[in-house]
Amino acid sequence: MKISIGNDHAGPDYKKAIVEMLKAKGHEVTNYGTDSADSVDYPDFGHPVATDVAEGKADFGIVICGSGNGISMTVNKQSKVRAALCWMKEIAVLARQHNDANIISIPARFTSIPQAVEMVEAFLNTEFEGGRHQTRVDKISC
Repeated sequence: MKISIGNDHAGPDYKKAIVEMLKAKGHEVTNYGTDSADSVDYPDFGHPVATDVAEGKADFGIVICGSGNGISMTVNKQSKVRAALCWMKEIAVLARQHNDANIISIPARFTSIPQAVEMVEAFLNTEFEGGRHQTRVDKISC
């Protein structure tokens, strides 16, 4: 699987743990995130992830910022992106099953690194159920 990841200054340690897990599982990872705790602007790291997903260069995206909200809002500006803010594994699973989310947004200041890794694994391993959910997903884009 091809996965793009981006993060601001709140997420370097999260990204590192997630990328290690992804590579250990044989996934190809494109890293757009910062490796520094120095303040940066999350849109600069979210937009490239969203573009990769929207253009089919990545199967899924992962974005990380302090609350997960700003970077989620950023990537959701792309019409083919359905980013879900997730703070627990069960939310990540439902985002895939019911919403066909293609980017997971992680709030670094409100989750632990092991939680984030677990959420990403669950997100990537969960299939979209389709059916009645497809009708709803089809209505998301403007």
